[in-house]
Amino acid sequence: MSDFKISGVVPPVVVPDTPDHKLDVPSFERLIEKLITAGVDGLFFLGSSGEVVFSTDERRDEVVREAVRIVNHRVPVLIGIIDTETERVIEQGKRAIALGADALVATAPFYALGGPVEVEEHFRILHEELDAPIFAYDIPVCVHTKLGWKMLAKLGAEGVLAGVKDSSGDDISFRYLCQENEKLGHPLSILTGHEIVVDGAYLSGADGSVPGLANVEPEGYVRMWKAAQAGDWAQVKAEQDRLNEISHIFDVTSGLMGYAGGVGAFKTALWLMGVFDSNQMPRPVKAMEGANVEAIRKVLTDNGLL
Repeated sequence: MSDFKISGVVPPVVVPDTPDHKLDVPSFERLIEKLITAGVDGLFFLGSSGEVVFSTDERRDEVVREAVRIVNHRVPVLIGIIDTETERVIEQGKRAIALGADALVATAPFYALGGPVEVEEHFRILHEELDAPIFAYDIPVCVHTKLGWKMLAKLGAEGVLAGVKDSSGDDISFRYLCQENEKLGHPLSILTGHEIVVDGAYLSGADGSVPGLANVEPEGYVRMWKAAQAGDWAQVKAEQDRLNEISHIFDVTSGLMGYAGGVGAFKTALWLMGVFDSNQMPRPVKAMEGANVEAIRKVLTDNGLL
C-alpha cells in the first residue's frame, strides 16, 4: 500500500448540517461538485473540518457513503479514521474501506497518551490490519502528541505509511521531514494543512496541501499548485497573498472560539455564497449570526466572492 501517491490540492471537506442536525446531502453535493470543477486533486473527508469528532459511527458511514457516491472515482477519496485509541481506529478504518475509501488518515492515540514507542506501534498495527494506504495526521494541538519527523520518515521508508498530513505548525520539523523524505527516495506524500503558508511548504518540498480555505476558494489553491509545479514562485506568492486576504474570515468575528470561529467561518461563507443551505453547526456549537455573519460577508464581498 506504500505505493499510493497523491499530490496537489486535497481540501478537507466541510460537512453541511440541516437545522435538525442531519447531513444536508444537496448542499454536500454542491460543495463536492464545486471542488472537483475547480480542479482539486483529491478530497479528504472526516477530518477536523469534516466534523469527525462530532460524528457517531452512523453519521460517519453516511458521510463516507455519500462522498464516495458523489465523487464517483473522479479523484481519490481520503477518509479520516480519527478515534481515541488503536482498536477504535481499526474499527473505523474497516468501515471506511468497506464503503470505498481510497486511503485512510489517522492521528496518534489521544486519550491514553503514550510515548513515541506506543505511537510508532499504533501506526504499525494500522498498517498490518487495514488493507489501505495510511496517512499520519500530525495535529498536536488536538491530540497532544507531536509526531517526530524521524519516526515518520522511517515508517515511510518501511512502507508502513503512505503519507503525512501536517497540521503541526512546526515548520522546522516539516522542513526536516521533507528533506529526509528526499534522501530516502520520496516514499511519503507530504501534505501541509497550513493554508496561510502553503507557498512556504511548497518551497520546502511539500507534495501538496490540505487547505480548509479551499472549501471557500479552491481555484486559487489550484492555481498556486500549478504555478509551483512550473517554478513560478512569484505567482505562487501572489496567489497565497490573495488567499490570505480571504482568510480574514477567521479573524473579523468576535466572541467565538475554536471550532465555532474556524469551521464556523467556512460554513457561514459557504452559506452566504449559496453553496450551503444553512450555516448550522454540530451540537453544542452555535451557528454564527448577526454582526459576525455581516463581517464575513464584507470579507467575501471585498475579495470578489460575492
